Amino acid sequence: MTEQAVDQAQPTISPEEMEKLRQEWVRTQFQKANRFLAEKGVIPSKILADESRYLAPYLAIWKMESKRPTTKTYWVMSGDLPSDFVDVKVAKTARDAVRHFSMMWQMQAENLIRSGATRRDATQAKFAQLLVSRAESLYRMHNDEKLWNT
Repeated sequence: MTEQAVDQAQPTISPEEMEKLRQEWVRTQFQKANRFLAEKGVIPSKILADESRYLAPYLAIWKMESKRPTTKTYWVMSGDLPSDFVDVKVAKTARDAVRHFSMMWQMQAENLIRSGATRRDATQAKFAQLLVSRAESLYRMHNDEKLWNT
């Protein structure tokens, strides 16, 4: 196939279709974040949408309040990475929360490696590699000014 034929074979997506796909992705990530918190025993009651950020299709960082078990606010991350959450006190903004997760995951992977768990357990080794990979990606996202211009 020639390059021109390949270009013609590629379907074009309208801006409206792209926005619909983005909204669907955000909705899916919201459900994933809610489910993750519920599995941890935290029942979200409110999302602070103005402070949340969506970098589709990679990362959604949510600022969520919970009423149960106690009233608290969290940064919750979902996307093409392990879901995680931290108390909102560790980071002022979604961007700062991304940096916090990056550093936290680097340390977690280092602890797995130093403990010897990665030598004894292939699953732990893969998980440590995933943490390092995603932590590095998060750090690059944190440093990319274009992603955070609001």
